Amino acid sequence: MYGAVAAVKALSLIVPRGEFLTILGPSGSGKTTALMLLAGFVAPSEGDILIAGRSVASVPSYRRDQGIVFQNYALFPHLTVHRNLEFPLEMRGIKAAGRVRQVDRMLERVHLSGFGGRMPSQLSGGQQQRVALARALIADPPFLLLDEPLGALDRNLREQMQGELKSLHREFGTTTICVTHDQEEALTLSDRIVVMRAGIIEQTDTPAGLYDRPETRFVATFLGEANILDNARFRIESDAAPPSGTVAMLRPERICVASDAAPKRADDALRQFITGTVEDMIYAGPFRKYHVRVGNDLIVAREQAASGQQIFLSGDRVRLDWLRSDIRFVRT
Repeated sequence: MYGAVAAVKALSLIVPRGEFLTILGPSGSGKTTALMLLAGFVAPSEGDILIAGRSVASVPSYRRDQGIVFQNYALFPHLTVHRNLEFPLEMRGIKAAGRVRQVDRMLERVHLSGFGGRMPSQLSGGQQQRVALARALIADPPFLLLDEPLGALDRNLREQMQGELKSLHREFGTTTICVTHDQEEALTLSDRIVVMRAGIIEQTDTPAGLYDRPETRFVATFLGEANILDNARFRIESDAAPPSGTVAMLRPERICVASDAAPKRADDALRQFITGTVEDMIYAGPFRKYHVRVGNDLIVAREQAASGQQIFLSGDRVRLDWLRSDIRFVRT
């Protein structure tokens, strides 16, 4: 509780050993508070936190056997890279010779051999992130907490570090809980994703499950783009009857864009077809996004860019089609 405001409400999660779980949500959703509770920086106003069956709700952070990586890395600026990695081992009473061996092995693992004598200020952002990860993992904690771990990196470096994080997780098998607002990061890294909204869990599932089978309008629109067809003027065809209290949803990449006169395909009997007028075409490198006006409705379609592909411009009449099985129904 923050005064009369409950930042997290009725949060109930079980994280199996070795899982990479991401808590995803917009600002104010409660995801950071959830991480602070797990880290021991915030005490729960009610309920309990169990690690391997043992309550740690009243255990201070420095007595919890955990690794933590913050968005700003939180490296000791007055210590060398080697001493930053050595510190958690020293706190655990490991002798000097053993500390040196472990630090050298870990620096080699994160591709920073030869950087042990540098100060954090002499490293790039990606190198500092590797040091922060190495320091969090070097004492082999039973679980690892990541607070927006890649948020300070540029896109290319962020994608590179996503691969490094996945590799480290496979190698060490450390139970990992990550907090982020970056949907792509969550989809790339996670075994499971928890989507939070206004302090409660909206949905928990695998990345594929959340993206392909969102349960609510919020999850569908927060995790990627979605056409919500609640006011569609055309009849929506689907292989399943819509449950009560739901609206139809269609992902833009499930939609095929073709000319009005395009020939039929072998699976046309499984598809729904509509026609419309292109209002805008947005080129985004590997894909093109079309905004197509169908009566009063604006449909967004996205297709991979390929050589020899027909490109449609504003004012062109086009045919849109999709598999009826790609229609999903989400609660409002």
